[in-house]
Amino acid sequence: MAPKAWSDKRERQYEHVKESVLQRGEDKDTAEEIAARTVNKERAQHGEAREASAQTLSDTPAPVRGGQRSHSGAGGRTRDQLYEEAKEKGIRGRSSMRKDELQKAVGR
Repeated sequence: MAPKAWSDKRERQYEHVKESVLQRGEDKDTAEEIAARTVNKERAQHGEAREASAQTLSDTPAPVRGGQRSHSGAGGRTRDQLYEEAKEKGIRGRSSMRKDELQKAVGR
């Protein structure tokens, strides 16, 4: 559940992000966690939070970034994420595969 310290704008943002994540097929708990983290990071970047990490303050805000980091490049999916996708697809031999092999196997 969204913390009560958020403004109405942040509450709306939380609900919007949560609905978007749910539409992608994630479960409710994951959607709530992603939405809360997104809103808290936005609050920190806009000076609305009491504390913020240096990394958060120097990072490009998500609306400006526009999905540039969405599962691609060095910040892409982890080996564990790829393994779970391979498991869902029933790919044999996945437990002994390296990250690059899993990427090829799941078609990423």
